[in-house]
Order: sequence, then structure tokens, then C-alpha cells
Amino acid sequence: MSEHADETPEFGHTHWRRGAAVALPALLAAAALGQAMAGGALAAGLQIQSGTVQLTTSSLYGTHFAAAVVDQPYTRPDGSTGIAHPLRMGFAQGVINGLCLAQKQQILGATYTLMITVGDNNPATWEITTQNTVLDLRSATGALDMDGLVDLNINGPDTTTVGDGAGGYLPNPLNSPQHRFGIQAGYAKFDKVTATVHDLQLPGLLSTPGLTIAVRPGSVDCPAPAAPVGTPGSK
Repeated sequence: MSEHADETPEFGHTHWRRGAAVALPALLAAAALGQAMAGGALAAGLQIQSGTVQLTTSSLYGTHFAAAVVDQPYTRPDGSTGIAHPLRMGFAQGVINGLCLAQKQQILGATYTLMITVGDNNPATWEITTQNTVLDLRSATGALDMDGLVDLNINGPDTTTVGDGAGGYLPNPLNSPQHRFGIQAGYAKFDKVTATVHDLQLPGLLSTPGLTIAVRPGSVDCPAPAAPVGTPGSK
């Protein structure tokens, strides 16, 4: 929304009042989200379900990485349903180098974008810490590097990411059906990521400097991510 009122009066008022009324629900939603992020951190993590979100990050690095094709129900505009097959990625422990999330909202026929940005704007730091991160990718661009013990085309339910507290791993953490493509790696580094995400779970999002929440008029995309400098933990 523009910070300035429309100077053309209408019945003794400005159009700014009408615009403010339209944007109010989105602003209230952003304020509620902001209260949940007290102290610059997401105490209970971040979870987005049943909604399409644009995600960009300079780099996502995680240990004990797995990915598998899953089944995901969805509803078409005509009300009919179908099953999509996104690639679900999971990291047991992860760090993120800057993060932007943008979700479009329709409010009284007008489009607004709720945008969340996190980070210190330094491409040499991985300042966001996560654990048990899961995201469903509808589409993504970026450079993916895997290392350690890498196993391609394993059965989706046989992948592991989350520990069970007793030295083992929880079975089928990505909830993949049998006989689906899966990947397992010791670690993965995903750089200059621009993705369309359906479900996103960051249950342990910590140390989130520079957190901002904005409601912008129209359909607005996150800025293109910068290339990271160095590797996590490097000086």
C-alpha cells in the first residue's frame, strides 16, 4: 500500500481510508505472526500447509539429508480433487543463509502479498538454524551438491532423517509411499534457491536476525537470492 493518500477526494474522504480497510485483515494476520516471533526468533517454529509459497534463499545446508517423491492431495479451482507428486526434502540438522517467503492473499477481490524476510544480508554467514526441516517442492532452481554416503533411487519409505533418541531413526519420516524414488546423503548444500513450496515445516527455526514482515499490494516476488560466499562454519 502506498504511504501517501490519494489526493482525489470522494465525499469528503480520501481513497486511503478505503485502501486501509481492504488491507486490514492482512495487516492483522501479519501482526499476529509477528507476535509469535517475539525476540527475533520463531519459538515454536514455522509451519505452512495447504498453501503455495515462494521461497528464496542464498543457501540451505543440512546434515543427514533425504528426499522422496510423495502423494499430496489438492483441490482444483472447479472443486474437484487430484493427487500431486512433489519431491519432499528433509534435513535432520540445517543452517540457512538468508530466507524470504512470499504468499499471495486475495482480500475483497484485491491481491496482496504477505512477505517474510529473515537474515543479516551477509552472503558469508548461515545465520538461521533449523532441525527436522521438511519442505515439499513443486518446482525449484538452484545448485544441489550432495556428499558423504550418497544413495540414489532408494525406496522412498527407506529414507531416514529424524533420530528416535535411542541411536536409531524414525521410520519413513517423509511419509513416502512404497516404490517411490528416494535419495539419501550424508549432507546436502542447496545454493541460490528459488522454489515454489506447498508445505513447509521448520520446527526449530532459531537465531533469526533481521526479521521483517510486510504486506505489499499486488503480486510481489521475493528478490533473487545472492550467491553464498564460502561454506557453513568457514571464516
